Amino acid sequence: MLKAFMGWRRVWTFTGAMHAAAFIAVLVARLNVAVLLVPVAGEAQPTPRVPRIGLLAPNSPTDPRAVRILQALRQGLRELGYVEGQNIAIEFRWAEGKYDRLPGLAAELVRLKVNVVVAFSPPAVQAAKQATETIPIVMAAVADPVAMGFVVSLARPGGNITGLSSMQRELVGKRLEVLKEVVPKVSRVALLGNPANPNYASLVRDAQAAARALGVRLESMEARDPSEIDNAFAVMTTAGAGAVLVVGDPMFLDHRTRIADHAVRRRLPTVFATSEFAEAGGLLAYGPSLSDGFRRAATYVDKILKGAKASDLPVEQPATFELVINLKTAKALGLTIPPALLQRADQVIQ
Repeated sequence: MLKAFMGWRRVWTFTGAMHAAAFIAVLVARLNVAVLLVPVAGEAQPTPRVPRIGLLAPNSPTDPRAVRILQALRQGLRELGYVEGQNIAIEFRWAEGKYDRLPGLAAELVRLKVNVVVAFSPPAVQAAKQATETIPIVMAAVADPVAMGFVVSLARPGGNITGLSSMQRELVGKRLEVLKEVVPKVSRVALLGNPANPNYASLVRDAQAAARALGVRLESMEARDPSEIDNAFAVMTTAGAGAVLVVGDPMFLDHRTRIADHAVRRRLPTVFATSEFAEAGGLLAYGPSLSDGFRRAATYVDKILKGAKASDLPVEQPATFELVINLKTAKALGLTIPPALLQRADQVIQ
């Protein structure tokens, strides 16, 4: 009886083991099929490539102007639904005031295959233009993009460049008007410009025309590099200039405090193109809002990323202008700012 029971147990154990093995085999087979059906990351469902913007600028990232334009560009992108690090990336290239670095930095952005380049100032636009004929370029703060050969026309740019014009030629006469409101008896004004700037000749012509209309004699003083700024002020003082009109130039922007100090020491009222000069000690500044311009530049980036061609996007002109008055400098020069002009000011520096 015991032997029969032991025999039956061996048969049951063997049969159970057979069933268990079959069950495990089926289970493994089903698991393998399930694994095969799971999509492989990067193959079945590839992660979309985040668009990349290249920002090319001639200044330093710590420069107050650079901080301002970057904040404005990011704000404009956020308003359009772009969040840096999530659905858009920005590659920064700063020349740190060394303009000869711009071509190499532009070439780096091209090698990175960015979707669009945002270029600040004519030297940066020129470097980007030389680096690529295919990647779209959005320019900002360019006085006369047609004269500089960046676009065929404002309405139909025609190439891979579009963006915003700063209207410096149209505004040079307005700056003289503002200057004459502060010093109505001025008869001789020095124009400080950089003849190496492609816009210089046209700006001088426009300023001369405006000066004649205001009954003011305008004399051009040139400075190609920082070492010539001191001499230019010495010459204008000897020539009997009663005020100074400084036309826009990246080199002057880098040395704005030096220029403002020269003017105060020589008791010369000054008017500039951008607020940074007045913030550095210049008397007056009148020009387009740089922050507004870079916020609007984001709309070009958005349209290009959505398929628009730069050649079909008209170049826009400034929509917002800023008048900045430095009362501290006015006091140092012994000048009283007319109340009507103070009321029109967008910023008054005490």
